[in-house]
Amino acid sequence: MEHNISHIDELILSCLSGNSTPDEMAELKEWLDASPENSAHLRAIREIWLASGVLDHAERFDKNLACERFSAYMNRHTSAGRKAKTGKHVVLRYLSYTAAAVALLIVVSYASYRHGGEQVKNRFADIIIEAPKGAKTKMFLPDGTLVWLNASSKITYSQGFGVSDRNVSLTGEGYFEVTGNVKLPFRVKTDELHVCVLGTKFNFSNYPDNEEAIVSLIEGKVHVRNLMNVNEEKNMAPDEKVFLNKKTGQMRTLSHKTSSSSEWTNGYLCFDNELLPDIVKALERSYDVKISIADKSLETARFYSDFSQQEQNIEDILRLLKSTRKLTYTIEGKNVILREEK
Repeated sequence: MEHNISHIDELILSCLSGNSTPDEMAELKEWLDASPENSAHLRAIREIWLASGVLDHAERFDKNLACERFSAYMNRHTSAGRKAKTGKHVVLRYLSYTAAAVALLIVVSYASYRHGGEQVKNRFADIIIEAPKGAKTKMFLPDGTLVWLNASSKITYSQGFGVSDRNVSLTGEGYFEVTGNVKLPFRVKTDELHVCVLGTKFNFSNYPDNEEAIVSLIEGKVHVRNLMNVNEEKNMAPDEKVFLNKKTGQMRTLSHKTSSSSEWTNGYLCFDNELLPDIVKALERSYDVKISIADKSLETARFYSDFSQQEQNIEDILRLLKSTRKLTYTIEGKNVILREEK
């Protein structure tokens, strides 16, 4: 039986079977990086292979059995699709388009496929998405999870995201609307805190230079693990905020309306009982200024405030902070100095 296997599919086969040369890996990586459609093609091959049931109850790989099971799967679902709505025909046409790629997979051993997802993740560089200073980035992960990245933030995940895990690493601040998946919990990792969820809406702020890491749960359930104190874990409820002091490792919980914690995605800066040094860093990232705190007494001050980036410039915000009578300020070009008000 002959199969028309494209050059790219041959490269994928070599990768999954662990026989790629360095040049082949470089070529395949370049192809994957070229467009989201290419990565989707690779995922589609894995998904349709799983859907065909080839691996069910199989201790050893049987090529003929694989062909029979896959053909039966395609015939069964194509037949059902003729009676389905137009939207389902689109899916079936896509499956038919990718069916040719399965020809390359039926010669992959069971062991090779079982470890294929890990091989893909290990052989390719992680995917990194960054939001530059003064800007925000909106994105959707391969599982459909919505992510907003705040200024000077980045998220990292593997090429195999959604296959064997849904793990992401976060630097900075991100707002997440997580797609539910009981079999694959969604995990966000930072150096000090790990968050695990099944499907929920939450905000996670943990910039490396901030004194506190903050998790704000808006909807659903979240499990938080304190890596600075291995014995400390917490199941959060909606409208709870967890604050982790990154100097002492102490974690505390505040019950408070948390919907404003994601308002930065709409162009607002909302600070809810946050330390002035962390507020300063947020203003620096958002307005591209340098702010110094001259008096140490201000380093433990906390503020509640809401600002609109579209309507208020840095001087407007500084005047509002001054109205609390806790501090005063001077401006020298792009440098701002905060002092305790005497």
